[in-house]
Amino acid sequence: MSRRPLVADVALLAFLVLYAVPFLWQLLTSFKPESELLRVPPLLPRALTLAHYEVVFAQSSVPRALVNSLGVGVLTTALACALGVPAAYAMATLRVPGARALMLGIVASTAFPQIATVSPLYLVMRALGLRDTWAAVVLADASFALPFVIWLMTRFMREIPRALSEAAALDGAGRLRTLLAVHLPLTAPGLASVALLTFLFAWNEFLFAFTFTATEASRTVPVALALFPGVFEVPWGDIAAASILASIPPVLIVVGLQRWLVRGLLAGALTE
Repeated sequence: MSRRPLVADVALLAFLVLYAVPFLWQLLTSFKPESELLRVPPLLPRALTLAHYEVVFAQSSVPRALVNSLGVGVLTTALACALGVPAAYAMATLRVPGARALMLGIVASTAFPQIATVSPLYLVMRALGLRDTWAAVVLADASFALPFVIWLMTRFMREIPRALSEAAALDGAGRLRTLLAVHLPLTAPGLASVALLTFLFAWNEFLFAFTFTATEASRTVPVALALFPGVFEVPWGDIAAASILASIPPVLIVVGLQRWLVRGLLAGALTE
């Protein structure tokens, strides 16, 4: 069995290092004393400080924004999956008239830019009295995530042999029972990857969160970072600390669920 050339391994390692440089620089900046922020050299600080993190926790809205982002991300993922999984099951197992055209429309809807829909959605949210609430951001994010969930989950469920569904029907299982007992366990890796990607989309989404929120009570992390206070100068150290705090939850989630994510994405690739 042939091994990859050493040059390829070194090139890959160098690429990964270059990719991580901005994050590492941000991490380093968050621990630099104020007097050394704009001086290079030295590249490494003479002493590390937690002053920037203390400012973020004590004087900014970032802690509240982290809670908001977590809540919005979880609710968006739950809503998109709760609506998208049954729809994908129907598309994969039932004889839906015009299924191909319907699936094409679902896929095409993901091509619409957010800026094209933000104005009508804003009017709807204001009319419903949902502005400056989690519900407004969750509904808007879920509307964009739902076609993605339906499309990917349909691909996963189409790979399940019909014989399993027929066997469940012979045992007296209805459609809901077959979905819960047969299709969901077999597509669990795919569902995990879809849910993870949906959560990351909701966590990082900025336009809807910025448009539909007005106070710190409902602003998410991207909006809080964009509106980070700075009157006479830019507080680079505080912004770096806030950015690191905003990056930790998705990084931990991806690292913790990477096995499910890779299995789901590989399963989706192998179905083609």
